[in-house]
Amino acid sequence: MSAELNTGQELHIYDDQDQVANAAAARLVDAILATQSQGQVSHLSLTGGRGGLNTLAAVRSQDRVDEIDWKRVELWWSDERFLPNGDPERNETGAWDALLNHVDLDPARIHPMPALGEEYGDDVEAAAKGYAAELAAAAESGDCPLFDVSLLGIGEDAHIASLFPGHEQQFAPETVVSISDSPKPPPQRTTFTMRVINNSKQVWLVAFGDGKADAIKLATSNLPAIEAPAGAARGQDSTVLFCDRLAAKLLS
Repeated sequence: MSAELNTGQELHIYDDQDQVANAAAARLVDAILATQSQGQVSHLSLTGGRGGLNTLAAVRSQDRVDEIDWKRVELWWSDERFLPNGDPERNETGAWDALLNHVDLDPARIHPMPALGEEYGDDVEAAAKGYAAELAAAAESGDCPLFDVSLLGIGEDAHIASLFPGHEQQFAPETVVSISDSPKPPPQRTTFTMRVINNSKQVWLVAFGDGKADAIKLATSNLPAIEAPAGAARGQDSTVLFCDRLAAKLLS
């Protein structure tokens, strides 16, 4: 089932989580190829969580995946847990396992957020500023690239990236901010602000399972961003929700 919501969001509902991941993965392959057909480098903003990582894993089995020139794909992350490199809880670690280890990427085009104990030591605020500088250096104009797709999971409380309900960091003027009091462990994180997420041609939210039903309801209810950050995520061309029937069960 597909529908255009009165919020301007595009909703696609599938029977189960495998169908959700495959649908999002197929559309991601098409989006990358469409950009590359115009002679451009694809800028993607990645996420963690089951929705994001299942989608990345499903990319590997798509019919047209071998047509992608992976060396012309620029990869970024919308948020990261400030943990040591290789920690299984880092979004980057999951992305390597799901997809990145299986395609021929240009290392210079892979931009993981800083890890604890590396360049910035244990200074999470400096890590956020360092990533902001990296974004700015890659921007054709302004202080961050225009992403072709921002792929986002959605938390049970309708948070995206590490932008949580009730937290003001999403409205900060910076492109990347540090979090020291995340309501979900670990407490220290780095994250895009909302304006960077929305500097995307397409913003996609991927959710499945009964536990995401409240979040999908909140994200499609025109609530203010401080109450439901997921509902404030908007692509310049399209905003798409991929979910299964369980996650969509509270929608009328």
